[in-house]
Amino acid sequence: MQRIAALTSGGDAPGMNAALRAVAKVAAAGNIDVIGVEQGYEGLVDGRFVDLTVRAGPDRVRSTRQVDAAGGLGGTILGSSRSERFLHAEHRRSAAEGLRAAGVDGLVVVGGNGSAAGASVFAELFPVVVVPASIDNDIGCTRYALGVDTALNTIVDACDRISDTARAHKRVFIVEVMGRQSGYLAMSSAVAAAADAMLIPERHRTESELLDSVEGVVRTSFERDRDKRRVLIIKAEGVPYPTTRLTRDVAARVAEDLPDVEVRATVLGHLVRGGSPTFRDRMIAGRLGLAAVSALVEGASDEMIAWEPAIEGGIPTRDPSVQRFPLAHVLADTEALLDGSSPVTQRRVKMTEAIEGVLAL
Repeated sequence: MQRIAALTSGGDAPGMNAALRAVAKVAAAGNIDVIGVEQGYEGLVDGRFVDLTVRAGPDRVRSTRQVDAAGGLGGTILGSSRSERFLHAEHRRSAAEGLRAAGVDGLVVVGGNGSAAGASVFAELFPVVVVPASIDNDIGCTRYALGVDTALNTIVDACDRISDTARAHKRVFIVEVMGRQSGYLAMSSAVAAAADAMLIPERHRTESELLDSVEGVVRTSFERDRDKRRVLIIKAEGVPYPTTRLTRDVAARVAEDLPDVEVRATVLGHLVRGGSPTFRDRMIAGRLGLAAVSALVEGASDEMIAWEPAIEGGIPTRDPSVQRFPLAHVLADTEALLDGSSPVTQRRVKMTEAIEGVLAL
């Protein structure tokens, strides 16, 4: 293998740049050139390539200065986008021809479940492996995706700050966090931030049930024999009850009995996506990047590199924490995560139910 391409696709996630740096450095150590593809699959169709390594001699390759400096940056230096054109076979064929014309022998895709689906189809035309990156942690076959740890640290820090002002004014804050169909960020951050309740889509509760539950938490928290001045409720964006409306409805329910309690909403939104990756995200990115390059060199394709998978069926690597899974297996497990049939999702729901009464104490 003489040249590898790498791209970042879908929603950006802290750790993507660290993965690009790892791919470039590992490949350079093996005398393999690396080019980056700008703007994800859209750039792949257009052939928008940039060098991530430079050749200093017949047997000497080194990463570029931009790549060296990028590992600690959030976002992605290559850019990312969603591509409608890549859904069509003729554009995928054009992308594969463009890679071959550029002398590329294999492709590393850093992205989430949509990116993995695109890579699986593209693997019919060109060797490709995937490094999972998504703050939502909604990708099958891997315990963590890049960006999850950074996002959780950002959420917890924001909730600590919100709690400070909540205690000063005796307020209830309903904080919405990202996650699409997955409640992982809400569930994990609720425990870490000592929230009083969490609302996740996996429990499939009706608006009436959600409103009753939140009202009950507020009333219990502000009982007369309790010296409590803040209530923090973390809500996943995938819960189908708009946060601002939920906040108004709760406020209306408790206004007469708790006139001195204010109910506020905070939507963290894309704040959660940004920021420099944590040590954990940088470390995982390095190890997944190493395994991705090694997989391509060994002739692998149509696979994802997974971190500490919770299911069996993976292909071992030299790293005991890293395994490779066929993309078909990954996509099936991802669908199970999202539709609730996965044992991982079911375990998360049971854990949520078990600690529900503890959080409000």
